[in-house]
Amino acid sequence: MSRAALVVIDVQESFRQRPIWAYASQPDVVGQVNRLVDAARRRGDLVIWVLHAEPGSGGVFDPASGHVRLIDGLAPAPGEPTLVKTAHNAFTTTNLQQLLTLAGVRELTVCGIRTEQCVETTARLGHDLGYELTFVTDATATFPIPHRDLPADATVEEILADPRTLSTAEIVARTEYALAGRFATIRTVAEVVRHLQHAAPRPGAAADAVPAGV
Repeated sequence: MSRAALVVIDVQESFRQRPIWAYASQPDVVGQVNRLVDAARRRGDLVIWVLHAEPGSGGVFDPASGHVRLIDGLAPAPGEPTLVKTAHNAFTTTNLQQLLTLAGVRELTVCGIRTEQCVETTARLGHDLGYELTFVTDATATFPIPHRDLPADATVEEILADPRTLSTAEIVARTEYALAGRFATIRTVAEVVRHLQHAAPRPGAAADAVPAGV
């Protein structure tokens, strides 16, 4: 019986330090992620946490800022690995694939921040690596995207006032269109939780742990 894993991507304090956080597509992303985490743990699935870091950048993703940590309300259980990446996807600069291979994982569920960036990129690469992907859109969050010609120092007010700005609804719709039928199955938190509740517990789940030395 192959194992499944939930990968929680970049639900970190860094994002809350930006003014645009007030316009997140999913204000309750922490609560939604916790629902998935609780269901995955009950099922005996592996839960893997991922954080994004930009060392030396001097910004909110620089580990020196103190913000490269999970948002309050999220916490790994004993044995659940936390990986730190420096690329958009969760595979390239971490040992995620090694962890999944050693655990016998073939099915991945992904969630986190940002919908169209790190979460979508991870889903695309995971599919190309042969994993069966579930993308839980309402357990992701994103923010309005300014037009490429808008100055990099534009304020949130200027971004929101620009008619060229891509809204969060448009971002979510485009992401789902791009992934569905190609890279991932699109599901809601409620659908995933319901599926896990009706699935038989995985044999030996309580005794499983991340292999030592990984």
